[in-house]
Amino acid sequence: MRIEALLIAAALAAGLAAAPARAEKADREKEIVLQGNTGTADDNNRNLTFEGDVVITQGTMRMTANKLTVHQDAKQHKYYVAYGNPVTFRQKRDNSDEYVEAYAQRAEFDDLNDMLKLYDRARVKSGQNELTGNFISYDMAKEVANVSGAPPGQKAPEGSRVKVIIIPPKKEGEAPAAKPQPGLQLKPDTTSKP
Repeated sequence: MRIEALLIAAALAAGLAAAPARAEKADREKEIVLQGNTGTADDNNRNLTFEGDVVITQGTMRMTANKLTVHQDAKQHKYYVAYGNPVTFRQKRDNSDEYVEAYAQRAEFDDLNDMLKLYDRARVKSGQNELTGNFISYDMAKEVANVSGAPPGQKAPEGSRVKVIIIPPKKEGEAPAAKPQPGLQLKPDTTSKP
């Protein structure tokens, strides 16, 4: 791989690290590590491809995919596509102990328009809040998310629905609710006679 191709790959990780709102700011200063079973750089066409157990890390950001492609245009804008079963993304939120997690069969990022798109069984989770649908787009400049049963211009499958789960914030001074224990809770039978 040539240096230019590695710089393209580094920009991918940096761009994806910025994708979720309020991502860990310190991550942008950390080294970017890309790993895969194979990597191919085509400098003539400005393409980079990683395949097989692809892992990208930068600080608290970690992304996994089966395949990752990066295309850079003549003005050095980059367009990234990650394929997986699923593609996974996880990054710590800035000034918080919470993480943002995302899952989809395909993820695309356009750094010119600051647009992240998640396709097929897409899910974004932050804390206990969750957004699910067949297509999720996130405009980073406007901080606007859109969730739908299908990408724009395509018909949603019969019965497809979107779902948003929002957990209200706790009121000041309110004790957190007790977490239920997993499984069935049985009490000893005290009414039986020996």
